[in-house]
Amino acid sequence: MKLISLASQDKTTSALLTVLLLVSIFIPLCNLLTAADSPLHFSAYTVSLIGKYLTFALLGLSLDLVWGYCGILALGHGAFFALGGYAMGMYLMRQIGARGVYGDPLLPDFMVFLNWKELPWYWFGFNNFGFALLMVVLAPGVLAFRSRVTGVYLSIITQALTYALLLAFFRNEMGFGGNNGLTDFKDILGYNIQSETVRSMLLLLSGGALIVAFLVCRWIVSTKLGRVVTAIRDQESRVRFLGYRVEMFKLWIFVFAAMLAGVAGALYVPQVGIINPSEFSPLNSLEIVIWVAMGGRGTLYGAIVGAVLVNYSKTLLTGLLPDAWLFILGGLFIVVTLLLPDGIVGLLQRKLKGQMA
Repeated sequence: MKLISLASQDKTTSALLTVLLLVSIFIPLCNLLTAADSPLHFSAYTVSLIGKYLTFALLGLSLDLVWGYCGILALGHGAFFALGGYAMGMYLMRQIGARGVYGDPLLPDFMVFLNWKELPWYWFGFNNFGFALLMVVLAPGVLAFRSRVTGVYLSIITQALTYALLLAFFRNEMGFGGNNGLTDFKDILGYNIQSETVRSMLLLLSGGALIVAFLVCRWIVSTKLGRVVTAIRDQESRVRFLGYRVEMFKLWIFVFAAMLAGVAGALYVPQVGIINPSEFSPLNSLEIVIWVAMGGRGTLYGAIVGAVLVNYSKTLLTGLLPDAWLFILGGLFIVVTLLLPDGIVGLLQRKLKGQMA
């Protein structure tokens, strides 16, 4: 049975990587190389939408690593995503320069509007792309490192922290654009952010980041570190009795997952063109939990499947049934939780095992 399980996992992994590669390469090529009236052509909107789905898949993957394999239910995981997004947004705002509405070469438009006289110290360095990338992973990592709480308290604390950040970033005095956030981006690394070439490249980068993150997470859970983390999830007291420093293992995996979420946020912002405090909303973090639960917790690829399916359904339902889509989503979550405790991927795995047995 173990060999059957390993074989099914390998097949699922291979199929997933193949699909991700095809999506990341085929869709940008069709967008750039085919005519607008061609049946193979994908519009710029579709390219950005699929790119957004891939960043959500990376975000779901990061939560599955800590919840599915370590048993840490972080109800504020969206905060790490938002911090990575704000770090990228600050870089993009610095690139606008004198092309803003008020023509100030140093201050973003919202600071000029609010009569700021000088750039805050925490905006220094964000004119450099390398510094911005460092902050994309460092800011979420530091926040996760400081959240060293175990058990159910971590779920409560992270959700409270997310709401506190939401309220803080809404304040104009914080210097992050208030409730409007950061937007009106012009270019990235000197290239027009609205061009189809840049949008296709962002989709390719999102797919590549997701593939690399999946392979790294899969390697982690297969190492001794991953086996210890899984043991902590199942029998924390026994692992502690064996002499392992449980808190350090939890902290390491939590910080790494937060950094992955930050990368997802950084890829998300240039594709949607805005980042505002609503990304810190506790409801967003709860949605991430739904993605992972519906896809299949503790499988890695289940989080990817769940994130894409739920967000695709959300896109369809918000257009067809704008007043009822939240109820439908909630109903689907209840049905999956009651009838498919292992998620959609768990159901497919059981069917595959039955065929191979």
